[in-house]
Amino acid sequence: MSLLSFLLFCLTSVAHGNKANKHKPWIETEYQGIVMENDNTVLLNPPLFALDKDAPLHYAGEICGFRVHNGPGGSGAAQFEAVVLDRSTGEGLVRSKEPLDCESQREHSFTIQAYDCGEGPDGTNSKKSHKATVHVRVNDVNEFSPVFVERRYEASIPEGRLFDRIVRVEALDADCSPQYSQICFYDIITPNVPFAIDNDGNIKNTEPLDSKKQRVHSFWVTAFDCGKNRAQADAQVVVTVKPSCKPGWIGWSKRVEYTPGSGSIPLFPSLHLETCEETVWNIQATVELQTGHIGKGCDRDSYSDRSVRRLCGAVRGEVDLLPPPSPAANWTAALPTLPSSDSSLVFSFNGSAHVAVVPDSVASMVSGDHFTLQLWMRRGGASTQPPANQARGTRKEEETIICSTVKNDDSYSHYSLSVHGCRLSLFYWPDVSAARPVKFLWKLEQVCDSEWHHLSLSVQFPSVTLYVDGVTFDPALIHDNGAIPNPAPRQRLVIGACWERERERESAGAESQTAPCSLLSFVGGYRGLLSGVTVRPGSVEPHSVVECLYACREGLDFGDLETLGSGMKVHVNPSQSVLVLEGDDIESFNRAVQQVTYRNSLRFATPGVRPLKLTTSLRCFSEESCLSLRQLEGYLVVLQPDAPQISLSGVGPHLARPAPEFESPRGVPLFPELRIVCSLSHAVNTAAQGMEGGALMSDAVAHTLDGCEVQPLGEELNPEKEELLVDMESLKEQGLDIINTTAYIAVTVYEDVLRSIRYRLAKGSARFERRFRLSCSEMNGRYTSNELTLEVNFLHSLDSLYHPSHLLASQQQFLHPSHHTGELSGHTLPNPHRNSVVPGAATVIIMVCVGFLVVMVILGVFRIRSIHRRGDGARGGGKEGGNQWDDSALTIIVNPMEFQKNPQSIQCVYITAKSACFGFSVSVMSRDRRISIYPPLQPTGDV
Repeated sequence: MSLLSFLLFCLTSVAHGNKANKHKPWIETEYQGIVMENDNTVLLNPPLFALDKDAPLHYAGEICGFRVHNGPGGSGAAQFEAVVLDRSTGEGLVRSKEPLDCESQREHSFTIQAYDCGEGPDGTNSKKSHKATVHVRVNDVNEFSPVFVERRYEASIPEGRLFDRIVRVEALDADCSPQYSQICFYDIITPNVPFAIDNDGNIKNTEPLDSKKQRVHSFWVTAFDCGKNRAQADAQVVVTVKPSCKPGWIGWSKRVEYTPGSGSIPLFPSLHLETCEETVWNIQATVELQTGHIGKGCDRDSYSDRSVRRLCGAVRGEVDLLPPPSPAANWTAALPTLPSSDSSLVFSFNGSAHVAVVPDSVASMVSGDHFTLQLWMRRGGASTQPPANQARGTRKEEETIICSTVKNDDSYSHYSLSVHGCRLSLFYWPDVSAARPVKFLWKLEQVCDSEWHHLSLSVQFPSVTLYVDGVTFDPALIHDNGAIPNPAPRQRLVIGACWERERERESAGAESQTAPCSLLSFVGGYRGLLSGVTVRPGSVEPHSVVECLYACREGLDFGDLETLGSGMKVHVNPSQSVLVLEGDDIESFNRAVQQVTYRNSLRFATPGVRPLKLTTSLRCFSEESCLSLRQLEGYLVVLQPDAPQISLSGVGPHLARPAPEFESPRGVPLFPELRIVCSLSHAVNTAAQGMEGGALMSDAVAHTLDGCEVQPLGEELNPEKEELLVDMESLKEQGLDIINTTAYIAVTVYEDVLRSIRYRLAKGSARFERRFRLSCSEMNGRYTSNELTLEVNFLHSLDSLYHPSHLLASQQQFLHPSHHTGELSGHTLPNPHRNSVVPGAATVIIMVCVGFLVVMVILGVFRIRSIHRRGDGARGGGKEGGNQWDDSALTIIVNPMEFQKNPQSIQCVYITAKSACFGFSVSVMSRDRRISIYPPLQPTGDV
């Protein structure tokens, strides 16, 4: 019994001790793990083992599992798990639930906790360890190949030099590890090229390159990562070898062609500046277009000054102070003139002998204190050198352009326009007897640059406005209170100088109020050229008109100001002959230069050469080594435009009217059916239409004729007997002008005015014919029309030519059996070829022969009677004064008419029988207007 009790006590003690779970499992506080991208087992350091002090008790000393908790990243529980490999030893394993990607997340962090099996199989009273941190790094696998950043690399280098780096290529690898993501080396796979590449992708040349031998080098390169993976695609490298670098403009074209009608064209479309890597901080380029040889500085000479004024809508009434020399305007005859491309004359002044004194009759037309003075001026110029005996330095003296004293009602006003150095001054004296003089002064570069400039001075005292080349300039007003002698109170207007007032008084003396021009002494002579000097009294010229008068149809321009880069500036002078560009960035500057354009708005631009200049100034940080660029010179060629064709039609070669119509007060219109057509002929390409060569097309265009001329051929018009009539009121309404001389009549006209021109004769001045020639011109005579010749025939009736009292009516009826004298005198022949009352050549000859026969018969009959009468008288006789022969002249008249079908025929004009006793003579007028006199027949006894 005692033994059984002892065994029961032992079993009870063991049972009670087996159920006791006194200790918690233990693990490390931190683990470092590594896992491969293509594996899920995490290798931990240290290895995962959980210990329990309750070992070797069953359950209490055993590890049943591990729990994974989210770490700082918050994703460990979802991606990783831990399993127990041996419960008794507590060995565990951490693994990923799904494949990991190093490129998306390289490192993971989470916590892990171990727990034992408790006090029994059911895990009662199980205990947990503390939480340990696990850091897992995902190891990379070389799964990606290198990729180049660019597929094509380009570079340019100058020839003859070695470079450490021409261009750098770059490839990238998507792997996450340094081992596989780094590019270990590059390689040139194109063989036999003079280039090398290092491990960083820098390409250099292994020998100096020659642009003449090979201008462009192209080769391929590849890349390898440190896992020896090759790039997916190779890259191409293109190296351009430039010739030896020379600083300057590249792409300069010396010749630029312009086709009229093209609008605006770029002058330098491919021009760019090469500085050879020199750093510059300021660039300035000046483009000059030289057009001084074209008219007065640019292409505005399509029409004359007078025509331009009409086209611009200027108020009429201007007085030309320097008109072309003529009998009516002889004060410019002594002035030398220079050739000009337009129709306006250019007068030269030498500062001494060349002076134009305007007559008082013309000067009186420009009186008043409101007027507009306009002129073209060029200081210096041809034939304006000072004389050899001129003192040195006198060219700085004041030079007078115009000096005028005019009468205003009962007072006199005086003004003079002068230049002095680079100053222009207007000296104005509103009343020479009372008011003080006022001087208006302008300081202008245009006065002394020896170029053509247009001046418009509008005086509306005390307001004065000056326009130079269409730009307004304000004066500095100066009251001159110095000792200035008063001008003589008499009217005087001089161009090119001013009269010396004191000497004029001495020359005039007390006996005369006006000194003759030969006694005047002039001072302040002008040296230079003048043209188009006009004064218009009354209200001042509007600004829009002044701008139109000066407007230059060609010049320099800039394409699009909105595209002008930052820091860029552009400036164009008023005459658009100089354009200045300024900037600090080479690329922006090159783009700006390529937008400099030439424009010409004329349809028929003046062909010829316009010189071009490009001057460049550079500023560098190092002024000593800064680049210096030479001036570039070229030329712009304006090609010949398509010529307008001016066609005149509707005027017949002959105009026949009875002489009384020409002697009527209204005369006869010469060109009642005139038509003027202006067309533009141009060549077109007909090859596309299957035709050989080209063809000429003609398009009707609007036109403005400069003028038309009606000129009599042969002798000039006799003012006492004939004249051409024009409706002057109609001319004034249309703003047209007329020049009428005995040699021609020129009028700036259109069809209506030309159709109204009439030809009138004085009574008894009728001739047999008069010929006129009509022609028109456009653009200062550059383009002329065809010439139309009109022959005017004067039809004379029998009564109007000659009406002898002794001509028998039967003879008249014999000559013209179908027409009576009254009918012929009132008949009008608009067309000499049709409805003509004059017989043909054969009829005329028959009529003349019949007339001869009748005359001979009559003479024979009267001679036989006379013989019989003398015989009767000898026998004692006859009656005195019976049927005796009347020896007055017998005249047979044939109406003159040109016979068109036979040019060699001779028309008989008249036949005169002088006497039955002394024979007769015949006068014949041939077609070439020569007159032949046939000798009289000798008296004979036979008929």
